[in-house]
Amino acid sequence: TEADDYVKHLGESRVVAMPFHDLGQGSIPARNFIWEWCKEREYKRHWTVDDNIVSFARMNNNRRLCVRGGGFFRAMEDFVDRYENIAMAGPHHKGFVPDRTDSVGPYLLNSRVYSCILLDTSLDDRWRGRYNEDTDLSLRLLKKGLCTLLFRALLMDKGTTVGVKNGKPLKGGNTDNVYNTGDARLAFAQSLKDQHPDVVEVVWKFNRWHHSVDYSPFAKNKPRLKPGIVRK
Repeated sequence: TEADDYVKHLGESRVVAMPFHDLGQGSIPARNFIWEWCKEREYKRHWTVDDNIVSFARMNNNRRLCVRGGGFFRAMEDFVDRYENIAMAGPHHKGFVPDRTDSVGPYLLNSRVYSCILLDTSLDDRWRGRYNEDTDLSLRLLKKGLCTLLFRALLMDKGTTVGVKNGKPLKGGNTDNVYNTGDARLAFAQSLKDQHPDVVEVVWKFNRWHHSVDYSPFAKNKPRLKPGIVRK
């Protein structure tokens, strides 16, 4: 529905319009359309990026510094391409990596990757369900023995699409037709537990229901360097 606006800013050759709109499944059909479009063109990996990300940053000398340009994405692509079993990667949210801290490493292995995602196009898996699709796909890949990677040295800042205390949500997206369940997001949390009862619990905190995931079983998943790649 916004193809003309994108063309106005990016040019027609850089915009692909999807042949459908709002199928009642949130972003799932769009994400799978992107995946198949990239597979048909034999792209090794592809990005799926939410449209409510307001800025990107790099962590340098314990400061989160705003960055612009494609180098931000190329750095993650180059890093992941050194390994043969990192299936899913992306930047962490800057809220989890505060300024002036040296208590975290440059990346976090085997957690959920969300909102800004670099995916191995050759995977047989696809997006599914209605809620928590990022966490669901991360868990399915981890259960296959593959790795996921969240960059802490490279960060994103998301605008909220769901009302929170002292926060004004952005318009559009899946706020009304997906996230507004009317039950303090119980269905949202329960759906993930139904998909992964072995590692997910439903908990009440911050005045609403949340899912709580135990990622400890996947600590054994180790990244494997490709042949000929030497770590310096």
